[in-house]
Amino acid sequence: MCIALALPAQARDSENWGMCPIEDAVPAFIDAPEPTGTPENRIDLPTDISGDALSASESDRTVFQGNVALRRGDQFLGTDKMTYNQDGTYVAEGSVRYQDSGMRIVAERARGDQDADTHTIEDLRYQLIEQRGNGGAERIDMDGDVGKLVGSTYSTCPPSQRAWELRAREIDFDTEEGIGVARNAVVRIGKVPVLYVPWLMFPIDDRRRTGLLYPAVKISGRNGFDWRQPIYLNLAPNYDATLTPRIMTERGVQLGGEFRWLYAGGRGELSGEWMPKDKLPENEPDRYLNDLNGRPIAGATLPDKDRGQFKFNGVHGLGHGWRAQANLGWISDSHYLEDFSNSLYGLSNWQIRSEAGFYGRGRYWDAGLMADHNQLADYTLTERNLRYDRMPRAYLNWSQPFGRWFEAGVTTEAVRFRHEVRNEGSRLDLKPYISMPLEGASWFVTPKLAWRYTAYQLDDALAAANGGDSAPTRSLPISSVDAGLFFDRKMSFGGDSYLQTLEPRVFYLNVPYRDQGGLPRFDTNPMTFSWGQLFRDNRYTGPDRQIDANQLTTAVTTRFINEADGRERLSASLGQIQYFDDSRVVVPGETAVERGKSAWVADVGVSPSQRWSINAAYQWDPKYRRQDLASIRTRYLIGDSGVVNLGYRYRRDLTEQADFSFLYPLNPSWSVVGRYYYSIDDRKLLESIAGVQWESCCMAVRLIARRYIRERNGELDDSLRLEFELKGLGSAGQKTESILSRAILGYDRDDLYLVPPSSLDGDDYTNSLDPTP
Repeated sequence: MCIALALPAQARDSENWGMCPIEDAVPAFIDAPEPTGTPENRIDLPTDISGDALSASESDRTVFQGNVALRRGDQFLGTDKMTYNQDGTYVAEGSVRYQDSGMRIVAERARGDQDADTHTIEDLRYQLIEQRGNGGAERIDMDGDVGKLVGSTYSTCPPSQRAWELRAREIDFDTEEGIGVARNAVVRIGKVPVLYVPWLMFPIDDRRRTGLLYPAVKISGRNGFDWRQPIYLNLAPNYDATLTPRIMTERGVQLGGEFRWLYAGGRGELSGEWMPKDKLPENEPDRYLNDLNGRPIAGATLPDKDRGQFKFNGVHGLGHGWRAQANLGWISDSHYLEDFSNSLYGLSNWQIRSEAGFYGRGRYWDAGLMADHNQLADYTLTERNLRYDRMPRAYLNWSQPFGRWFEAGVTTEAVRFRHEVRNEGSRLDLKPYISMPLEGASWFVTPKLAWRYTAYQLDDALAAANGGDSAPTRSLPISSVDAGLFFDRKMSFGGDSYLQTLEPRVFYLNVPYRDQGGLPRFDTNPMTFSWGQLFRDNRYTGPDRQIDANQLTTAVTTRFINEADGRERLSASLGQIQYFDDSRVVVPGETAVERGKSAWVADVGVSPSQRWSINAAYQWDPKYRRQDLASIRTRYLIGDSGVVNLGYRYRRDLTEQADFSFLYPLNPSWSVVGRYYYSIDDRKLLESIAGVQWESCCMAVRLIARRYIRERNGELDDSLRLEFELKGLGSAGQKTESILSRAILGYDRDDLYLVPPSSLDGDDYTNSLDPTP
């Protein structure tokens, strides 16, 4: 009933109420005890009545006067005078005060019939306890599980700062069904009415129900007036669906849908969109019929009919550490992601990968049997650019200690590679190893010996392209020694005590040369040179190429740890590889690794205070006296909500970019936001954002101007977004928070401390369905 008092949508837990004063529309009752118990067990509890004076008459009427108090479980009713009749009727008059675990009410008068379970409360004010919300009503009429409110109001604002309020002439509610119907409801901002709803059905508890969710409304030059109206279908306690019809005045009508299910052994989600006729290709035919240079594409047609996408994600626990899992996707054409995305991140997906299989994990092993398929999602590429499909792929990784000194393991994979336009084949890769991890309190030494065997079975065309051998093999040993020391000392700096560590490390790798020119390349490419690569036994992804090596990595790391709070204030690492021989194994387009020294690799992280964070990476090649990589990211936290980010990244022959973003609070209510993301080497803007925000206890307004890359040819688009948020009720306008959270790291301060969720494993899937997908 307390939620039905004034048509509130329940306030989200994620709302920021930090700006709200400590002020209640109905202050706590001094003479009321703390609510105990739950509403469900009230009927089984006795009722205690007390008062300063008691009088009874021959007409079976009992009158309690002076500090009258009724207590039952979590309920409390206080009044100046209560008259109770033998037939079950009662009248409470003067300073009527009611409280339970969910709300507090003050009223002038209350009357009812206990036997008939009918009650009327007049001229009241209320305060919700478990969530924000307060208001009033002229009258509440209750008859068992159903009731009616007359002249009700609701707001999450404190009484002294009534920024917005919802008023309804009449609200009918049914607590058993958990639904309410409001008639003639008006939302006011200040004293100005901004929204009128003649009739609206809404939930009055947290049960999921079929109904309308908040619509999304946008206006753009490409789509025109864009309206999405989600319709939620509560089909069962463990599965639901959402239908989302969408109208774009410049393009047509689209239907989207989502179906979700949850059960003891797993969960799943199925979603998709379908647009029978899209006017966009007709309006811009050159984008679909010509390439980026304006030349006609042979056989190109307009993808104007039956456009859509499909997604499926499901997992089912099989027991004993095994699960079945699938992630499937499909789009109707290679222009789809660009045409239906509004950010440069949507353009970065050049293929859609679908994967399904069985996966297992134990204490010393993990394994899988799966298959995947790739679909082209970038019209500037061809099918030849797609990765190979792995149909099927089986793998096993096993590692287990033996005795006190040794550890043995194996990494194995068997794959069948398929492709629409490229030659095909199969590959078996085995890599057993044995190591001897020795360690003490301040040192470790790990010698390791592995043997890599790779065998292929190629189709005739691929065999001919790789020297005529249809079943080439490669076999070679891999030996390494990884060793390190740990030193520490106490020191003082700036009046603080620190623990400084010094951690030298060496890694020797020896792999003999094997001619691999006759082996195909299914999924192998050079890895980007970085700190982690200093300690790897291969500089390639995938097993199609295994480097030959006679090299020694020397590296050192130092850390400064504040002894007062355990915070790492400084971490600095420096390392380099010494190549004793030339590395003869290369892939086409790659520069051979010559004898000598690699580039220096340096990583530094500094946190001079809890507000400052600086991370930098640098690579310098002494042989060519050139800079290979330079990267720096700085972050400064302002007050409780502000943040400034500055980043720069350069990698030789690849990219040079600068990124600046901020959320700067001007005062507790006003703040400005912005981002400037620029490609220096291309002299091209990638994204810019400028906006202003105003926020109070219960209301927020955001105005955001944005420019971003819309198409793969670099064309920019402009948008202006205005959003009004009535906290605890909803928002109107174009959503801005998701864009700002992505563009400005730290816009939501909690995002700086997020821990990635662990992968699902085992048989326990107890996730709940969110009623607002």
